[in-house]
Amino acid sequence: MKKIRVTLIKSLIDRPKNQRKNAVALGLGKMNSSVEHTATPQILGMVRKVNHLVKVEEI
Repeated sequence: MKKIRVTLIKSLIDRPKNQRKNAVALGLGKMNSSVEHTATPQILGMVRKVNHLVKVEEI
């Protein structure tokens, strides 16, 4: 399967609770932190919820 790198580029301050929880569940805690995930439908759905806060790159 494809791998993606997700990087948090905007702050989680003053964001709705569901967006913060999705970012933390993806493994993103601080600004400019990056994680690599396999591009499963579950992960892509979580990324879609916070797509305005993250940058996604295909590896």
